Amino acid sequence: MKKILLAGAVALFGLSNAQIAKGTTYLSGQVGYSQKENNNTDKKVESFKILPTVGYFVDTNLAVGLGVGYKNDNEKVTKTTGTNPLMVTEGKVTESAFVVAPFVRKYWTLADKLYIFGQLEVPMAFGQNKVEGTTTTTTTTAAGTTTTTSSSSDKANFTSIGVNIKPGLDYFLNKNWTIEATIGEFGYNTYKQNVDGAKRVNDYNFGLNLTSVTFGVKYVFSK
Repeated sequence: MKKILLAGAVALFGLSNAQIAKGTTYLSGQVGYSQKENNNTDKKVESFKILPTVGYFVDTNLAVGLGVGYKNDNEKVTKTTGTNPLMVTEGKVTESAFVVAPFVRKYWTLADKLYIFGQLEVPMAFGQNKVEGTTTTTTTTAAGTTTTTSSSSDKANFTSIGVNIKPGLDYFLNKNWTIEATIGEFGYNTYKQNVDGAKRVNDYNFGLNLTSVTFGVKYVFSK
């Protein structure tokens, strides 16, 4: 019995001391696209994001890194009202931004190839919000049909800064490739348009959400 307990303790000790060496570098990132259409409201939403990331272990199981990328969100809505005159209004909101996300990530060993980590990141977005609208009015009279079109466009720059903590798991398939997952986030974000009179919009997000688990892969330059 003592031999079994001793063997188990040795095994657990060996697993718990698997570490990621200082000086290790890895490449990762996010690429995503989504599209949603609602035919009841004639609304279409598209989102695109790309964020390559590089990390460097400044100490055993402790990495710092930076993500640099771009994101774009489009929302289009078409609304038809009346019959005579018939008015068709098309609205489009486009938000595009350059994204910078420095971070610190700390690993703790669960098993020989499995780690749990906590990541503190400060995502920053610098971009532009553009609102466009076109209204086409068609009027039919005894003299014929008349169509008029009017349009408007407005744009404003914005800045968004956040502080987030993300927990996750990282599994090493081999010495070079890993699969990681994050589960929810705890954080704060502030958004403000760079126009006179604009006020900040603050967003607080706290919780582990199993429906929003994200998966990714990364390449490790093993020493």
